[in-house]
Amino acid sequence: MFWTIPTIMTWTRIIAIPLIVGVFYLPMAEPMRNLLATVMFVVFAATDWLDGYLARKLNQTSSFGAFLDPVADKFLVCAALLVLVHLHRADVFVALIIVGREIAISALREWMAKIGASGSVAVHMLGKVKTTVQMVAIPFLLYQGTLFGVVDTGLWGIVLIWIAALLTIWSMVYYLQKALPEIRARVR
Repeated sequence: MFWTIPTIMTWTRIIAIPLIVGVFYLPMAEPMRNLLATVMFVVFAATDWLDGYLARKLNQTSSFGAFLDPVADKFLVCAALLVLVHLHRADVFVALIIVGREIAISALREWMAKIGASGSVAVHMLGKVKTTVQMVAIPFLLYQGTLFGVVDTGLWGIVLIWIAALLTIWSMVYYLQKALPEIRARVR
């Protein structure tokens, strides 16, 4: 079940990356670029929920889809963070925390799966909250304007991305603590 509707939707998140990045090189006014990139990010990020829902609803779940889905999410988030750092809308330290955690936890999960202990680093609610805060912060920072004449998305985006960075550290510590007994049992 390589080419299912959910898997194709997951691939669209990966294909979206150069499109979102490319928006910032288009010859148009900055507010229009910001709006276009924001809308694209939100639409493609929403496919994360939709592809999972459809996979279950259409009985099209697969091990390949389960592998590709988090990879697509991480690519999309990391690419957006790099754009935001380039545009001076996000601190490079925040990007390093978030990207570094994604690399470290992905490697940890791979190793834990190899030793048959993947259950100890299964997705936890803390990781889901971290992802949700990131997925709100990034569009705010991409938009970089006033929403509904009231909400300063740049300010709220900065606050939320720092909260996401703190949740990122917290969730990494959580996963490492869960894995520590298995690590200790195998390191001699």
